[in-house]
Amino acid sequence: MSELILVLGGARSGKSRYAEQLAGSLAGGRPIAYIATMVPIDDETIARIERHRRQRPASWRTIEEPLNAAAALGSRTEGAGAVVLDCVTLLVTNHLMAMQEGEENAFEARVDEEIDALIDAARTAPASVVLVSNEVGLGLVPEYPLARLFRDVAGRANQRLAAAANRVVFMVAGIPMVVKPQ
Repeated sequence: MSELILVLGGARSGKSRYAEQLAGSLAGGRPIAYIATMVPIDDETIARIERHRRQRPASWRTIEEPLNAAAALGSRTEGAGAVVLDCVTLLVTNHLMAMQEGEENAFEARVDEEIDALIDAARTAPASVVLVSNEVGLGLVPEYPLARLFRDVAGRANQRLAAAANRVVFMVAGIPMVVKPQ
């Protein structure tokens, strides 16, 4: 039976590694689909994307989808035993970057629509879905309005995904802490 699992944590907490290991155990020997949301905007992100590609097994199918992850989950993961979406926070960032000045309300509505669609797609997926996201609310209140908007929208997205998930795991220093058991 498939399930929706949310893996949260801070930067370099081990979220991606844990999600990938978890997907491997859930796939039952079938292929794994990996939905990547990072956009290669500079040398650092290009290097990070290449490093992540090298770390994943060659048998994994990578689907690069920066804005429409729900559509990719619904239509491009057939035959997979598990799906990893890494990461929701970058998905929110990509929607923020696509926003024009004065579209703050539209930004939040677009993210809400994508989260709704992601939850629907995960619930109907034939495979278990592991979502990776950053916990953005544990630090200082951001100084700039746009950063506060991002933090608030990402935090609400995480809350909605956690409510819909069968299981939620919070990563701390590479250690998984089950917040919402199966």
